[in-house]
Amino acid sequence: MSKSSTSTKSAASERAAISYEQALAELERLVASMEGGQLPLDQLLDSYKRGAELLSLCRERLQAVEQQVKVLDGSDLKPWEDV
Repeated sequence: MSKSSTSTKSAASERAAISYEQALAELERLVASMEGGQLPLDQLLDSYKRGAELLSLCRERLQAVEQQVKVLDGSDLKPWEDV
């Protein structure tokens, strides 16, 4: 098995294991540490990459939930004020 397929499988299993709330909390911690301006350049880049992964995961989870709500509530989401 190649290194890239192994890392892809481990990333996929991590995406399944981490909750939206955990991803969001980690993303908030990363942003705070990056904004602090105290990270070395290499660590800053690694934090940025991890943050991009977490942001993608959060967006995917939110879109999945939105689709589920659409199924439960008909084809259109109602504006928040009408709920």
